[in-house]
Amino acid sequence: MRERYNPLVTLLREMPKPVVCAVNGMAAGAGVGVALACDIVLAAEQAVFLLAFSRLGLVPDAGSSWALTRALGAPRTRALAMTGGRLTAGQAADWGLIWQALPEADLMAEARRLTEELSKGPSLALGLIKEAVRAADQNDFATQIALEAALQDQCGRNPDYDEGVLAFLEKRAARFAGVEITAPPERAVDSKP
Repeated sequence: MRERYNPLVTLLREMPKPVVCAVNGMAAGAGVGVALACDIVLAAEQAVFLLAFSRLGLVPDAGSSWALTRALGAPRTRALAMTGGRLTAGQAADWGLIWQALPEADLMAEARRLTEELSKGPSLALGLIKEAVRAADQNDFATQIALEAALQDQCGRNPDYDEGVLAFLEKRAARFAGVEITAPPERAVDSKP
């Protein structure tokens, strides 16, 4: 866990670029944690998320207890983890655990379409969206809106903002130049709004 899965799920969560996951079949054990560390999770309708840890005398790992609790709440997470429960893709979508459950024939085409769309997006803004959502788990409201203001300032000084506004006014698709982001910036945010 410490040498492989924990570094992997940490990288997926902290990477300043969108990560799309397509689950086709069964995500079991650490596979659930890896899938949930991604930003947008699509699953084929027949896909299953299996939390069989307790059946093996283990506890959830690869960040799955953290991700499940935040997405589903403690009561559902406890029940799934303690019973070795399984969620269908439809349940996972209905419960807010994943973005969409799709017919198997459409899964990879939608994953490719989505990744293509994101690759043409404003890279700085997408990375900072990840940062803001990640911080929202722990920040109080005042700290979160201060962070949003700081991130918005950064985006507003980026050429992609100018292009986005111009494209909106001209009623055309934006052609973002993008900014290469290699690591999330360190932030010291004043907690005053």
